Amino acid sequence: MIKRGMVSFFVIMISSILLSSCSEKPSPHDALQKYTKLWTNQQFEDMYAMLSKQAKQNISKENFINRYKKIYKDIKVTNLSVKPLPAEEKKEDDKKEQIKLPFSVKMNTIAGPIQFEHEALLVKEKQHDDEQWYVQWDTTYIFPQLQKGDKVRIAITAGKRGEIYDRNGLPLAMNGAAYEIGIVPGKMGENEESIKKQLAELLHIPVEYINEKLNASWVQPDYFVPIQKVAKSETALLESALNIQAVAVKEVAEREYPFAEAAAHLVGYIGNITDEELSKLKNKGYSASDRIGKRGLEELFEERLKGKDGAKIYIEKNNGSTVTVAESKAEDGETITLTIDAKLQKTIYEQMKGRAGTAAAIHPLTGEILALVSSPSFNPNEFVLGISAEEYKKLENNPLKPLINRFAATYAPGSAIKPIIGAIGLEKGIITPEQTKTIVEKKWQPKDGSWGNYFVTRVSDRLQNVNLQNALIYSDNIYFAMVGTDLGPDQLKEGLRSFGFEEELPFPYPIPKSQISNNGALKAGPQLADTSYGQGQMQMSILHLAAAYTPFINNGDLLQPILEKSQQKTVWKQQIISAKTANIIAEALKQIVANPNGTAHGAYMKDIILAGKTGTAELKDKKGEKGKENGLFVAYNADHPDLLIAMLIEDVQNDHGSKYVVNIVKNIFQTVKSH
Repeated sequence: MIKRGMVSFFVIMISSILLSSCSEKPSPHDALQKYTKLWTNQQFEDMYAMLSKQAKQNISKENFINRYKKIYKDIKVTNLSVKPLPAEEKKEDDKKEQIKLPFSVKMNTIAGPIQFEHEALLVKEKQHDDEQWYVQWDTTYIFPQLQKGDKVRIAITAGKRGEIYDRNGLPLAMNGAAYEIGIVPGKMGENEESIKKQLAELLHIPVEYINEKLNASWVQPDYFVPIQKVAKSETALLESALNIQAVAVKEVAEREYPFAEAAAHLVGYIGNITDEELSKLKNKGYSASDRIGKRGLEELFEERLKGKDGAKIYIEKNNGSTVTVAESKAEDGETITLTIDAKLQKTIYEQMKGRAGTAAAIHPLTGEILALVSSPSFNPNEFVLGISAEEYKKLENNPLKPLINRFAATYAPGSAIKPIIGAIGLEKGIITPEQTKTIVEKKWQPKDGSWGNYFVTRVSDRLQNVNLQNALIYSDNIYFAMVGTDLGPDQLKEGLRSFGFEEELPFPYPIPKSQISNNGALKAGPQLADTSYGQGQMQMSILHLAAAYTPFINNGDLLQPILEKSQQKTVWKQQIISAKTANIIAEALKQIVANPNGTAHGAYMKDIILAGKTGTAELKDKKGEKGKENGLFVAYNADHPDLLIAMLIEDVQNDHGSKYVVNIVKNIFQTVKSH
C-alpha cells in the first residue's frame, strides 16, 4: 500500500515537470522547422502568420499569398522540398533578439530542377501577447536573386513536332505553313454586318462564330482577330477574302499533309487535345494548349513525334538586365522514315477512282510495306485547319463512308485464299500436283446426301478431270471444297493458323486478327467447304492477305510486314511450307495470268510478267439469293519480285466482278514501270 506522503511527492513532481515544459522558451530552430514545413506544403496563409511585423508592413497577406501561388503555378512547381540545414543549437541563441539560420529549397519546374540555399533571418517578437520567433521575410526567399521590384519571367521555346517521311525522303507529315484569315475590327466602319456576312458565306461558317471571335476580351480595334486557317493552295479563296473590307491574311506555322487524301488513313492528322486526353497525358508533359495525333501514324507515334518545349525562368531586374534561374533546351520530336513509297501510295489511290475499297502493296522479298490505301478518303489538312460542321456532316453522311479505314478492317477473301488452301493440301499430303479430281457438273455435294439442299457451285464445267493448277487457273470452287473436306476441320485450321490466322499481325498499326470463323470453331460439312474457297465466316485484312503470299516467293518463309525503314527484314513464320510447294503454287499463279482461260488473264502483259490470283466474295444473307460482291486481286511481278499488290473493291457485281480489280492493278504496274 502506497503511503499518502508518497502520493503527494509524485503529484508535486508531475506538476513541476508540466510547469517547466510550459515555461520552456521558444526556439528559433523550431520556428524555422515549422515555417519550412508549411512552405513545403505550400500553406502560404499560415506562412504569412509567421512573418515579422516589418515583413508584414512590406507586403500584404493577399499579395504574399498571390505572389507565391502565381509564380509557382506559372513555373509549374512540383516536388517542392524546403528544409532547415544543420546548425548548432547554442544555449545563448534563446537570449538573442535575432538569428540567421540556413535552409535549402528544391523544386522541379517547367525549366527543370531549381535548388538553392539561403539564410533565414528570425527575430524575436511579441505578437498577440505571445513572444515567439518570426521570419523577417523578403523577396529573396522566393529566389535569392529576386530583389524588391524585380519580376519573375518565363520564356518558352517550342520543340518542333517530328516529321514523317516516305522511303525516298518525301514528306507525308511536315511542319509547314498555312494562311490565317482574320478581321481588323477598327477597319469595318459602318459595314460591319455586311463584312461578317460576306466572310461567313465565303468560309462556310455561321456569323455567330465570327461574332464570338470578335467579342473576345483581348480584342482591340487595331488588332488582327484570326477567324479561320486555310491551306496555302487555296489561292482563289484567299484572293476573295482579301477583297472584303477589313479582312487581312497572315502566314502561320501549321502541320501539312502533302499527299492529302491518298495517305490520310495511314498518316492521320493532329488536333487540339481534349479534356479526356489531357487527364490521361498530363503526367507526360502535355498541357491544355497542346495538339496531339488523332488518327493513323500521328496518333500511333505520338510519344515519338511530340517535341519537348524548352523553358527559361529568369528574373527581370529594375534596370532591364536579366538573371537566369533555370533553363531547359527545347527538343524536337523524332523524325520517322517509313518504308512507304508515297508516289505509289498516290498512284494506287488515284487508280481506285474513289471506289470503296482498300489495297496493300509490299516488297515481297523484304516485307517492306510500300502502300496502305483506304478509299474513299478525306483531306487531313482540312481537319488540321479546322473543318466546318457542314463539311464534316457531308463526310459522315457520305454513303461510301470515307471516314472508315478499310485497311484496318477484315473481309471475306473469296477465291484469293485458294493458293493458300492448295499449299496446305500439298503439305498435308491430301493432294499432289498431278492428282486430278473428277468433277462432272457445276454443282456438287458428297454422295451421302448429308448436306440436304446445300451444293457448292463452280463457274465453268469445261474441265471434268481437275488438277491443282487447273483448279487455280479456272478458280474451281468445287475442287477446293473437296480439298477442304478431305483435310477436315482440324487439319485445315492448323494449316490456316500456320499462315497467321487467329493471330495478331506483328505490325504496329492496330489491324484486327484474320479469322477462320466467328467463334473459332469449324464444322465439317457446308461450313468447312465454304471456308475452303474463302467464303463462310472467313475474314482477312488486306495486309495479311498480301503477306500470306510471301511464302510463295520466299521458299516457304512468311515475312513480317515492316513499316519503318530502319527495321530489317524479319521472317514472321519460317518454312510454313516447303520450297517445293512454294514453287508449285508460284508457277500456278503465273499461269492464272498467262493462260487465256485464267481468271486474271486480263492482267497479262508481255513486258511485265505478273503472277496472281483473283477472288470474288459474295455477301448475302441466304444461300441462293443474289448479294453484293467484293472483287479481289493479289498480284506480283514474277520476274522482278519487288512489288506485290493486294486490292479489294467493294460492290463490283455490276462491273464484271474481280475483272474490274484486275484492270486497276494492271494499270498500277504499268504506271510504276513507266515512272
